[in-house]
Formats: sequence, structure tokens, C-alpha cells
Amino acid sequence: MTRITMALGLAGTAAFVGLADPAQARDQIRIVGSSTVFPFASTVVERFGQKTEFATPVIESTGSGGGLKLFCAGVGEQHPDITNSSRRIEESEFETCMQNGVSEITEVKIGYDGIVLANSRDAEPLEVTIPQLWQALAKEVPVDGEIQANPHENWSDIDPSLPDTPIEVYGPPPTSGTRDAFVELVMEAGCEEFEAVTSLDEDRMGEVCQTMREDGAFIDAGENDNLIVQRLTGNQDAFGIFGFSFLDQNLDVIQGTSIGGVEPSFENIASGDYPVSRSLFFYVKNPHVGVIPGIPEYVAEFVSEDAFGPDGYLVEKGLIPLSDDEREQVRQSATSLEPMTM
Repeated sequence: MTRITMALGLAGTAAFVGLADPAQARDQIRIVGSSTVFPFASTVVERFGQKTEFATPVIESTGSGGGLKLFCAGVGEQHPDITNSSRRIEESEFETCMQNGVSEITEVKIGYDGIVLANSRDAEPLEVTIPQLWQALAKEVPVDGEIQANPHENWSDIDPSLPDTPIEVYGPPPTSGTRDAFVELVMEAGCEEFEAVTSLDEDRMGEVCQTMREDGAFIDAGENDNLIVQRLTGNQDAFGIFGFSFLDQNLDVIQGTSIGGVEPSFENIASGDYPVSRSLFFYVKNPHVGVIPGIPEYVAEFVSEDAFGPDGYLVEKGLIPLSDDEREQVRQSATSLEPMTM
């Protein structure tokens, strides 16, 4: 998703060193990160701005990887306070934070999401398996037992039971947590079904399993999931990869693909039956707490029952809620700003 600003302007122009002087800090929380978490966080931002005395936070959609890079770059008003992520922070990113003085981070797991493959409601629905998806989107695949450049032009080239239409899939960029999760849950899982791949050495197998096509069958659509939805409505042959919430909010124009015989639905993701699902997070820069006003209050709003509970306003946006016990655990660690460890 392109960078979108919910509230413009930063108060205070003087930089502060080590966040030592609150009087010099900006008065708005700055949030970056995942395009998948963006609709949920934007809703919290709006509610927070309406119901508290604090300034409405600034929120941008930069992708999970891009957000964590900005978040971990350092401490000070020029750096964001919170980053959203559709995957867990990686150890290397956590180490970068520590090296740059971001000495304490609170991890907040907000719920679950499914990654869907969707197309126009005016087109035929598709049913695929995870190995078939890998065969459609991998740069290299087995052909007669040998690893070669992907020759599949139509879905029916993979299996005659699939549609005789071109493989054309819009998806997220490498900086996206959705891309990371899709590679892990679909690409890596799908390739393991082929002996010609599993017999490769570890490095070569990783390359073959994880690398997406670059010949036009897979199109990097950037961070704008809404733009993908628009492209699907104008092209009945095209498919898009994005979070379940975007499918849920656009069911009047697009439909989800069954993967492994399971439809992408709220119930199937919540039960764990849908095979392509992941956890969603945001991360708080604890050294900014007490300097940038409103951070604890924003966190408390996000983890309130009114927000991420089973009847909360985020569920109406498509968030799959945590269990009762897990929500309580998350709420306790989040509101106490408990520092995470890797």
C-alpha cells in the first residue's frame, strides 16, 4: 500500500537527544508498518483521536519489513514510535534495534489473518492445492525431473483440471510481511512435495523454493492492496494475494480461492483449518514512552475488549480474534509494556 497519512503534521521541530527533554518532543504518536495491519490500526487511531485528549497519531503504510527498518533505526523524534507487522520480528531486526539504542521493545499480538488468493466475482472460482500454487508462481520448477525455468503459462499447464486461462497474479513486494508469510506457508511448503527439489543441497533448495517468477506471471503490485482489488475487478483472468480483511471488505466484487479444499473464511481461519494463516503484531518502542504523549493509552485502546475482543470493532473490519486466554495474556504484557526477548 502506498504511504497514507491519517493525520498530518508533526508538532515540535527541535530534535531531542536520547529523548531526555519531553518539552522538545512531538506531540503525536508516529506509526509505520504493515499494509495488512494498516486498516485495523487506522481504525484504532481514529477512535483514539476521537475519545482521548491526545493528538490523533500519524500512521503510514510502509510494509512490515520497511516499517521495522524505520522502527529499528534509532531513538528520537525522527524515528517512529510503533510499527505494525504481519509477521513476527526477525532476530536480525531485533539485533539491529538493540545496536541502534532501541533497548526495550514490547511485542503486541493482536489477532490472526489469512492470506488469500482472490479473483473477480465475475470470473469462475478457483480451487488449488499448495503444491499447485508453488508450481504456478515459482521461478524454477521440476520438468521431467530436472529443475528448469517455469514453463507454465496457463493454470491448465499445471493440471488439466485447472482453468485454461493465463497465470496472472498480483502480489506484495519483498518488503511486505504478507510476502514473507506467503513464501513460508505456500512456496516453501509446496516445493517440499517434489523429490527433484528436496534432493537439492540446502542453499539451492531454498533458492528454488522461495524465488517468485519474474516473467510477468507474478506481478509485484507494491503495498497498495486496494489497488490489487481494483485490478481484479477490471481483469477476470487476474488473481491477487493479500490479507483476508481485504477480501472480507470487498466480497461484493471479489471472491476467495479454496486452498487444499478449504475456503478462506472467518471461521476456517479462526479454527486453524485454513492452511495459509498467520499472526499479526505491532511493536512499541519503550524508550519513547513518557516522552511522546499517549503511547500507553493507545496500546490500552488497541488491546481493549471493545477493539480486539470477539465482539470488538476490529473484528467488524475482518480481524480474527485471539482466544480469551491469549487475549488476556496479551493485554497484561501490552499494558505493562513488558519488554520482549528473542
